[in-house]
Amino acid sequence: MTFVEFKKTLLDADISLPKFSRLIKVSDKNLQAYKKKGEVPNTIAVIAKSFAEFHRLEVDYRELVESLDLKAKTKKGVGFAKKTADKSTEKSSEKPDGKDKKKDPVE
Repeated sequence: MTFVEFKKTLLDADISLPKFSRLIKVSDKNLQAYKKKGEVPNTIAVIAKSFAEFHRLEVDYRELVESLDLKAKTKKGVGFAKKTADKSTEKSSEKPDGKDKKKDPVE
């Protein structure tokens, strides 16, 4: 399905792209990226077409999808994470008596 056909199908389903993305828990940015590719993946096409058919049959597909309690997937390690001090590296540079190894001991 081309991106243009996808957008028309969403109109048939009476749902905007941002609302569609929130409903299926897929980033709006990810869906917009398919515009550059020209086509949407088969799974997204099937979902959009099903929503359009449900709408035509007057089935409340939004309620059905919301009942699934879908969770948005996030990539681990992406974005800005809180940095915590790594205690193991701090301790490894100290002598057992608490003095720093990096400094020359003056005796």
